[in-house]
Amino acid sequence: MERIERRKFLRKASSFAGAGALTACASEGPSSSASQGGAGVISGPRVEWRVASSFSPSMDISQGGPLRVAERMAALTEGRFTMRVFAQNELVPGLQVMDAVQAGTAQAGFTAGYYYIGKHPGLAFDSAVPFGFDARQQNAWLYHGGGLELLREIHSEFGIINFPCGNTGCQMGGWFRRPLNSAADLNGLRMRIPGIGGEVMTRMGVSVQVLAGGDIYPALERGAIDACEWVGPHEDLKLGFHMIAKNYYTPGWWEPGPTLTLQVNQQAFDALPKAYQEMLAEVCKEVNFNMLCQYDAANPRALATLAKEGVQLRAFPDDILEIAWRESNAYLEEQAAAHAGFRKIYGSFKAFREIIFPWFAENEGRYARFAFPKVGRTVASAG
Repeated sequence: MERIERRKFLRKASSFAGAGALTACASEGPSSSASQGGAGVISGPRVEWRVASSFSPSMDISQGGPLRVAERMAALTEGRFTMRVFAQNELVPGLQVMDAVQAGTAQAGFTAGYYYIGKHPGLAFDSAVPFGFDARQQNAWLYHGGGLELLREIHSEFGIINFPCGNTGCQMGGWFRRPLNSAADLNGLRMRIPGIGGEVMTRMGVSVQVLAGGDIYPALERGAIDACEWVGPHEDLKLGFHMIAKNYYTPGWWEPGPTLTLQVNQQAFDALPKAYQEMLAEVCKEVNFNMLCQYDAANPRALATLAKEGVQLRAFPDDILEIAWRESNAYLEEQAAAHAGFRKIYGSFKAFREIIFPWFAENEGRYARFAFPKVGRTVASAG
């Protein structure tokens, strides 16, 4: 199977132009040859990359993204392209991955773009914005709505090319020590939440902190924060948030379909042969799709386990959602007015949302509203 897939890549790729020494990523050894006969003849450089990740090994699906990329690239090149993946804090802290890629400390990094809105506010769209796209809509915009091209313009300012490389699906609304009865309960609440979601929560009275995944539990345990959000039941269960905070809220309106990204140093990418470039792009697409499937399969089972542990599944009060909707859109409009780069990508996002939301609401939304409550417990009855 691996040989068949590798031949498909080779038929699509052009010659190994630039197969000599690769800047900061190739070994000095000579190119080697592989299997003889037919279309299976391969020759190319040996490439060794370091990949920094924002995630820890305990986050098996998220951290599995870069590990799967490394595995597939090694298989498709018969071991010529190897990627050593460093988990959070092994090479750099989880929130400094983009800096490492930009500086060339790592040839690539696996991270979430919204961690770096301080560099460019438009990087939020690389992951998710409040009340934005779900996973399918996000991929539609990225691959067929011009989103990826615009995000690559932003990344190019930092000497990086980005590849969508995972999606968690709609995330949960997070863990709270005390129930929320109304928007007033948010005043003064200390919560871990990144990106524009954090900016909106700040406008709603929350004291926001941005922490990497591995740092959240200790902060919650010692009382430095009152609430946190991470991903969803599968990985939240592994991190043990339910041992401290028993109120689990839905939906994660700030992350309805966040993309995880493989950021690649542009010089390192340009030094690759065209066939390696093509392989990397296709492998990232594969991992992007597969990660969503993994989460969709794992989260329902994990949620059932959490319920047995005494977790209370709750829906955000309507007034919180209404205020969040208003403040989210106001924030996006303000950023667009103040920042030309943000305005450009926001215009694309907004136009696509105006088309795709009504379609989903009319067709799949109607199906979901009728069929989903027929099976199992609804959020309202669970909370």
